[in-house]
Amino acid sequence: MINQARIATTVLRQAILSLGGLLLFLGVAMFLPGGIRWTKGWVFLLVFVLQMTVASLYLWRTNPEIFIARSKIHAETKGWDKWVLVFVLFSFFAIFPAAGLDHRYGWPLVPLWLVGAGYLLFTLGMIGSVWAYSVNKFAEAGVRIQAERGHTVIDSGPYGIVRHPIYVAGFLIVVGIPLALGSSWALIPVAIATPILIVRTIFEDRMLQAELRGYKEYATRVRYKLVPGVW
Repeated sequence: MINQARIATTVLRQAILSLGGLLLFLGVAMFLPGGIRWTKGWVFLLVFVLQMTVASLYLWRTNPEIFIARSKIHAETKGWDKWVLVFVLFSFFAIFPAAGLDHRYGWPLVPLWLVGAGYLLFTLGMIGSVWAYSVNKFAEAGVRIQAERGHTVIDSGPYGIVRHPIYVAGFLIVVGIPLALGSSWALIPVAIATPILIVRTIFEDRMLQAELRGYKEYATRVRYKLVPGVW
């Protein structure tokens, strides 16, 4: 019991430090090119902090194992996925300096209604990701079969609708962020990341069908990978 409490405390501390580090990085990435007086940047950062805090507290109560699962990339992660993660993370973090430069140089502005739509997409994406993480303790950052954790098929919650709901939520988030920041140029990294994520979905799904017991049967019940009725 004492060891479990220590592990929980350590994981919580690491999660707080990781969130703080992420906020510091985003602040530098946004305000160094965009300027400290960038109002849309400050509003977005505030919304981001609030939503991340609420999401973290909810997940800590419903599925604290997810913090351990997503704390690192394991050595057993598929080699191809390590390269995919590099490109995806680079594309994601490129959104913020691109938006900052867009603001600094007054490139074509996003209308206010699209800014609102961006926050809506971002919020829906956050809700979707929290929903998925709350039911799937195996949702690691990297793709692998987690034999040491008794990896099994998850078919509850959003996994009863599509097979890869975290990617659906991710698409909503990465499209919502540039719009919320009022930047059209920041959509360029999103356009680069989107086909990479689609390819990752295909590769991961094939791996799971080949290596995870029960996944083929699950795939016959839940037919669509990302978009119900489409694909």
